[in-house]
Formats: sequence, C-alpha cells, structure tokens
Amino acid sequence: MNNTSIKEQTTHKRISAIVENLIANNSVYQERLEREQMINYIYELFNKPNTVPPVETMEEEDLTERINQILVVHAMAGLLDDFTPEEMAIFDEAVKRK
Repeated sequence: MNNTSIKEQTTHKRISAIVENLIANNSVYQERLEREQMINYIYELFNKPNTVPPVETMEEEDLTERINQILVVHAMAGLLDDFTPEEMAIFDEAVKRK
C-alpha cells in the first residue's frame, strides 16, 4: 500500500469518527443528515488539492469545529422549506423586526 492511500485512509477514518460523534450527539443532525453522505462530502471537501491546512496537520478541536460548521449549514439548509405558510409568515415578520 502506498503512502497516498494510507494518508487517505487515515484522513477518511478521522473525518468519519468526528462526523459520527457529532451526529450521534445532536438530534437535529440525526433528523436532517445522512451520515455516510456527510462523511463522503466532507472527506471530498477536505481532500481537494491545496486544502489549507491539510487535515493530517489540523488539531482535533479545529477539525471538529470546521466539520461541525459544515454540518450546521447542511442541517439548516432547506429548513425554511419545511415551514407551513403560517410559520413562514411568522418568520418573515420576525426577520423584518430585526
């Protein structure tokens, strides 16, 4: 096995463990996110050339925070689509007041 595939496997395992832990401990993530899909998406995102900093050099806390931010965006994306017309009107009114 070459160094590239070992690095890729290590990166994938590290991302998988963090995603699994974050989803397991967040009911919104459990409802709205597909675990394997998010693992693959985040792995591809961090595996692009010139990712700064590379996953293998990131501190665990930093990587976890970055992954959590991605999960938040994906979990909240489309949330407004789930609103009834009445809920949307209440939301629109609340946003206008700010």
